[in-house]
Amino acid sequence: MSVDTLPQHPGSTARPEGLGRRQVHAVAACYFVASFAALGLPPYLTAILPALGDPQGRWAGVLYIVPTVFSALGAPLWGRLADRFGRKRLLLRAQLGLTVSFLLAGAADSLPAFTLALVLQGFLGGTFAATNGYLAAALDGSKLSLALTLMQGSARAALVAAPILVGALSPWIDPHRQYLLMAVLPLTAALFLSLLPEPDPAARGGGPATDTGSGPGSDRAPTAAAARPAPIGLLYTFEFVFVFATIISFPYLISLAQERLPGVSGTTTGILFALPHLCYLAFAARTHTAFLARPHAGIALGFGFVALGLAGHAAAHSLVAFVAVRLLLGAGLTLGLVCLSVLAAEAARGRAPGRMFGTLEFVSKGGAVAAGAVAALANGRFGAAAPVLVGTAAALLAATAAATLVFPTRIRWSSRR
Repeated sequence: MSVDTLPQHPGSTARPEGLGRRQVHAVAACYFVASFAALGLPPYLTAILPALGDPQGRWAGVLYIVPTVFSALGAPLWGRLADRFGRKRLLLRAQLGLTVSFLLAGAADSLPAFTLALVLQGFLGGTFAATNGYLAAALDGSKLSLALTLMQGSARAALVAAPILVGALSPWIDPHRQYLLMAVLPLTAALFLSLLPEPDPAARGGGPATDTGSGPGSDRAPTAAAARPAPIGLLYTFEFVFVFATIISFPYLISLAQERLPGVSGTTTGILFALPHLCYLAFAARTHTAFLARPHAGIALGFGFVALGLAGHAAAHSLVAFVAVRLLLGAGLTLGLVCLSVLAAEAARGRAPGRMFGTLEFVSKGGAVAAGAVAALANGRFGAAAPVLVGTAAALLAATAAATLVFPTRIRWSSRR
């Protein structure tokens, strides 16, 4: 996937300075290694906690979301500081924060110390907001939305590959001590990122919210789009619901598959888990090309496919059926994530990017935490199929809301009849 393979989005402009394709790919690689470290070890908490004084691993569920919660709480603050002191500095801060927290987690010899390390991982990390804020300060229009799509691809690749490598290393290195090894990854990323330039705010299309595009370094006249940024409330709403609807199926997918497919192997369930993310890696670039000019239609379709896929989970009783519904979910995941990136790129024009992406991360992490809590409650009360049905309802409501943005006149006319 290349940031130079697509034409500019209508309304975007070329800037005298910015990030080149290789630099964006370097940022994506650094985001990958940070995501790799952060995503690879949490699935092994139940194996880590017995040595720290929790023999049954009862705290695994709580500790799994601790970094997410504190990342959400810290993201708006770090975003504002990035706008004030420089996006590159705060991006380096995020990578170094992960390095310190991984070292503390790997050296922890008690449950409280390990918990503190996870708190610091969430609060000091926040590479999602820091990376996207850095990119948004240098890119605009279709190049920014494609770069954001590439960052999501990096996270999906890490989500697929990281648990596999951690499991492969486990016979030789205890997962707890692998935190020490993983600390090398964000540290290496920080070293590479230190070689990249600080984005020039004057070179970015739109600049801060008060910039109309007519100041020094701008090659365009003031426009309504530059003076009046795109509405952002819908982006936050769609982000929250999309994360909620997709994440809610993750915690109990393996138990649902094992319940419906007796004797299924761990390798098979792992592949089923990975299928939607593999769909994203395979089709994200083409989806970006197809829906760059119509992101609301893509969002509506994405929520629709997510609803179909989740509803199918509740009815699937064979391996073929599980593969089919996971692919449906993958289609929805790809459409949703890509079109959310397009909407985020549009919303970033005319806004301070650090603050916007910090708030977006807060909203995204809030959706993930809500999904985990609701999934646990629904599973405990109604069984492993209940979380996917809750996700189905949320996705259907969001699909209907998104469809009203695509066909507002027709829907209003139908309702009057």
